[in-house]
Amino acid sequence: MKNIPEKYTKKFSKDEINSLPLRRYTGPVTLVRTEDELEAALRALHSEELIGFDTETRPTFRKGKMNLPSLIQFAARDMVYLIHLGWVAFSEGIQDVLSSPHIVKTGVAVRDDIKDLKKLACFEDAAVVDLGEVARELGMETHGLRNLAANLLEFRISKAAQCSNWSNLELSRQQISYAATDAWVSREIHLRMRELGLVSF
Repeated sequence: MKNIPEKYTKKFSKDEINSLPLRRYTGPVTLVRTEDELEAALRALHSEELIGFDTETRPTFRKGKMNLPSLIQFAARDMVYLIHLGWVAFSEGIQDVLSSPHIVKTGVAVRDDIKDLKKLACFEDAAVVDLGEVARELGMETHGLRNLAANLLEFRISKAAQCSNWSNLELSRQQISYAATDAWVSREIHLRMRELGLVSF
């Protein structure tokens, strides 16, 4: 196990997290809803070495019923791409990004995201890093995205839109901000871990 400064191994209470400043992604967002927009997004993503990754799925309130992902988020250096699967298909081009060993895809609980996407199409993923798993292996008490942001970045993120209807063809401004923030903060946490020598990729 790598040595981690003791300050990062502590567990955060809800009150401690709520006392931190609220941050959200404020950079440019591309909402991908056409084939041309998708082609441009994929071309840009293939020039990246590290992207924040997340998906959003319409919540289900019926036991045994599971919905499929409605949105895929990729956060690059200077742009977040929200790929709306109600408008474009889960294409081979998207699968190629997830399969590329040259692009690290990083986020929390991303193994579950990959598993759900494999229900849409068969593909082999590569270079997928689950920050929650990394945190557990390091002996950190915090594993979730909100807790890791508080611990490593010293700010909190809102989860207010988490249970909204992601299958809507028109996403609200709050949904767009929430989805972009989750992908962006995943990339920021990974960069912070790399800066601290906790990950080497």
